[in-house]
Amino acid sequence: MTREIRLILPDRSERTVPAGTTAREVAQQIGPRLAKAAIAARVDGEVRDLSRPLVADAPLEILTEESPDALWVLRHSGAHVLATAVRQLFPQAQIGFGPPIDDGFYYDFDVGRPFTPEDLPRIEERMREVVKADFPFVRDEVDREEARRRFKDDPLKLERLEELGDDDVISVYTDGPFVDLCRGPHVPSTGRLKHFKLLHAAGAYWRGDSRRQMLQRIYGTAYFTKDALEADLRRREEAEKRDHRTLGRQLDLFSIQEDVGPGLILWHPKGAVIQFQLRRLIEDEVLKRGYDLVYTPHVTREQLFRRSGHLPWYEHNQYPAMAAAAGEAEEVRYRVKPMNCPLHILVYASRQRSYRDLPLRLAEVANVYRNELSGTLHGLLRVRGLTMDDAHIFCREDQIEDEIFGMLDLTDFILGKVFGLQYRLDLATRPEKKLGSDEQWAAAEQALSRALERRGLTYGLDVGGGAFYGPKIDVKVRDAIGREWQGTTLQLDYELPERFQLEYTGTDNRPHRPVMMHRAIFGTIERFVGLLIEHFAGAFPLWLSPEQVRVLPIAEGQVEAARRLHERLRAAGIRSVLDDRNDTLNYRIRDAELMKAPYMAVVGQREVEQGTVAVRVRGAGKKQDIVPVAEFIERLRAAIASRALEP
Repeated sequence: MTREIRLILPDRSERTVPAGTTAREVAQQIGPRLAKAAIAARVDGEVRDLSRPLVADAPLEILTEESPDALWVLRHSGAHVLATAVRQLFPQAQIGFGPPIDDGFYYDFDVGRPFTPEDLPRIEERMREVVKADFPFVRDEVDREEARRRFKDDPLKLERLEELGDDDVISVYTDGPFVDLCRGPHVPSTGRLKHFKLLHAAGAYWRGDSRRQMLQRIYGTAYFTKDALEADLRRREEAEKRDHRTLGRQLDLFSIQEDVGPGLILWHPKGAVIQFQLRRLIEDEVLKRGYDLVYTPHVTREQLFRRSGHLPWYEHNQYPAMAAAAGEAEEVRYRVKPMNCPLHILVYASRQRSYRDLPLRLAEVANVYRNELSGTLHGLLRVRGLTMDDAHIFCREDQIEDEIFGMLDLTDFILGKVFGLQYRLDLATRPEKKLGSDEQWAAAEQALSRALERRGLTYGLDVGGGAFYGPKIDVKVRDAIGREWQGTTLQLDYELPERFQLEYTGTDNRPHRPVMMHRAIFGTIERFVGLLIEHFAGAFPLWLSPEQVRVLPIAEGQVEAARRLHERLRAAGIRSVLDDRNDTLNYRIRDAELMKAPYMAVVGQREVEQGTVAVRVRGAGKKQDIVPVAEFIERLRAAIASRALEP
């Protein structure tokens, strides 16, 4: 007699079916419309293929195109269709991994030569043939020997196979001629992948390890509708125009040069103005809010990072130790610092603290260094030399909530009010590898969630996303074209005060342990500048623009008057550039537009005689206003002081 199992559907209704029934069959029982729309199933919280047998009582949800996880499944299948096409066109290609990612999918191949731009249309056309063939995705569970036989010519797959434990299920997926070692799940057949696009190819080290072979990675994306795909391609085109690396060169903001090394930024004068203004903004603001500024060394004995727990937990991201300085013991080693927290702790511990001293808020705009893998570096967004607007707050437990409120207020002021950015919050909880006890982590997580709820803020959960020494609130910033960026981080830490035996004297005249908070509003200035370049498309607000006014004399006879205006602007604290080249006025106006100057001040004979200036505003086309010079300067000063977002 066939055993029956009980399924609980999303509307809380129940359905009893024979064990071995598939989710597709359940969808067919519910109705033909659902069966036709079904993509995959969620069984007891796990997303699975529709064709997998159901063997135990469980909650069951049939996923359709509207389900949050359906696009992930479609893109996973897109990666397999890509690999199917590559294997047909390049039979000797060895296959690596092919996962879905946030904005599409990719697959890694070991081939004899790099893929060229001309290869992608051929591969895409072959993918369309695979889609038209409508091959079913067939899942088989096999033993290790059978898997070795199937992948005997794919050493990358064999390497992955040997990493699986004895209790791991080995699953193999087939679509037409292509076979892959894969956990799944997939859409029912290749015909579901109707709207896709290959984007570009790039090199990628196998397993992200620069000591391993370089593979060729092809990126693509896929959607359920043509409109969604076309909208994404338009966003990508706009993002390419806003690329901070391209605009950084065009606007002469920064460079990364081989003689210095990858991930190490040379800030040019115009870029340095932006960094200076951001430093000044955050330092002025934290001083108003009761912080104290500190400065700490770039290098320190590595024993400090052993005590803090960053070694060996974080050693893979630290630069190698340096030999002892002259006159020191041979076993002494130094490290360039990857973070500031142990040094700020030593400032706290430098003298006895009382409950009256708390909260103690120590802030530093500091350079730190992290030995990131070269393959992960990306312009200003992932670097090895970082400038952090770092701060650490030492407080009593009864002060935690107020300090979290203060950090959230500062975050909203900088991101929301100054830059006009939209953002959301995530609470990142304890990771699998962590320092400290579960009791400490529970207390810290509860303190953060309670503060967010009492403040009336909505937030998401990033389970396992916390730092290894404490949970955190992550701020995700949305830019002008809808992309999300990692922004501010606020962390609560019971562990480091314990490791360093930090104390303060309480009202009972007894020693107590303070709580420590870590926060960085910009995150890193490098990444934040990258965000701002792309958000504003290089057209920075007036107060932040490296060049605020371009002064343009019409002809040689107005050069001296234009120079006087230029000097008057600079004396008023306004960043002015005088362009008195012999080129035509239209050429010089075009150059000012390309350099995203917020204002152009055109000086002709009429302006000289009347003490005025013809003002052209960025983005306003050929329109210009005739304004008295004194009034123009006061307008600029007021706009700069208010940090207005638009000219």
